[in-house]
Amino acid sequence: MWIFLIIAGIYVVRSVDAGTMQSPFEPTLTPTRMANSFALEGDALFEAGQIQEAITAYQQAVKVDPSAADIWGKLARIQVYASASLTTDEQRRAQLQEALNSANKAVELAPEDSTAHAIRAFVLDWNASPIYVGDKAQQYLTEAEQEAVRALTLDSTNTLALAFYAEILTDQQKLDQAMANIEQAVQRDPSLMDVHRVYAYVLESTGQYRQAIEEYDRAIEITPNMTFLMVRAGAIYRHLQDYERSLEYFDKAATLNEQLGIKDPTPNLSIAKTYSQMGEFFSAARNVLKALQYDQTNADTYGQLGVVFFKSRNYEGSILPLKCAVRGCNLEESCEARNGCDENAGEFGVQVEGLDLSPNTVVYYYTYGSVLSALSGPQQNYCPEALDVFTEVRQAFGDDQNIMPIVQAGEAICQGVAEKMGTPAPRVPTPAPVSSPTPTP
Repeated sequence: MWIFLIIAGIYVVRSVDAGTMQSPFEPTLTPTRMANSFALEGDALFEAGQIQEAITAYQQAVKVDPSAADIWGKLARIQVYASASLTTDEQRRAQLQEALNSANKAVELAPEDSTAHAIRAFVLDWNASPIYVGDKAQQYLTEAEQEAVRALTLDSTNTLALAFYAEILTDQQKLDQAMANIEQAVQRDPSLMDVHRVYAYVLESTGQYRQAIEEYDRAIEITPNMTFLMVRAGAIYRHLQDYERSLEYFDKAATLNEQLGIKDPTPNLSIAKTYSQMGEFFSAARNVLKALQYDQTNADTYGQLGVVFFKSRNYEGSILPLKCAVRGCNLEESCEARNGCDENAGEFGVQVEGLDLSPNTVVYYYTYGSVLSALSGPQQNYCPEALDVFTEVRQAFGDDQNIMPIVQAGEAICQGVAEKMGTPAPRVPTPAPVSSPTPTP
């Protein structure tokens, strides 16, 4: 009996060591979360306005179940909406490309699913900009229309597909057809945020601003934590020069972001733009500096700060923020551009990468060149850098009758500075006749 027990003990020990038998003293395995669990968490986070956290939850869901086409579609939709809170072209381009990858995966897994095609149409439409895809913008818009038609062919009752189709038609300037489609979508299902958002967009595009605000308000009622909807409504009030109501919407968005712990500079930048239009540049600068606290490396925000300083006639103070936006700046310069760094408040010197020249950033370029040329003289000559900037702007926007007079005025100043210094005048192209008066940057 003792020999038998010894042999049995040896067998048990060897089995545990080999892994074929589990020790009774080991903790039980933690059950693996299902993809649906992560997806439901993503739904809840999106409703709460925590868009980046929602994206993370959906990414976990498709990691657990890569074949879940519906979750890939939800991920793509939220990734598009996340781009609305980003401030630079590069950030938005990257986010929208990720959304397109997710939408492509959804259609690949479910080629006969109407909603998958509808979401891909939506993603393609938001990508269809020369800033993001260059010369392929029209191709993307055409493909977006084809995807929307495909979605409606698969399911003619798909309200989401009908709404996204209306948004695409609006971007194609087919406004009557867009209005007919979105009104039909509202009748079918007025409970969808996307439907009211698109309806507001169509109304805004046709100049029906008050009705557009009403639709944004309905979308906000459905998803009260979506701050980008508040920003859109506030922007319309600002366009109508109803600055008080505009600031109410922007302030509500900024306050909500603080409550949710979301570091989104968009509401503060919108507040700054409103104050700037009102001529209250001190308040405008304060809000841009607040936005910089969320992301101290954001070159676009430095550019907006530089423009505010320029408009307030703080020309010398505008140089460094504009340099950070156009050329980039080092740790010391980034601190100086923000009027100093308070390390106790989490402010440090950072390396800032300059922005590429584009329709969204050209204002920083020509304003930077203008202030450099205006402050140039025999004692302090900024003209070499100013002329380099003007050359870049001229090459990219030489046909723009609003921008070129600004460039020509700066080049003329630098020619005068060169004559005073007795140096060869810089060679610049002869200005073309311009019928409109020279605008102020």
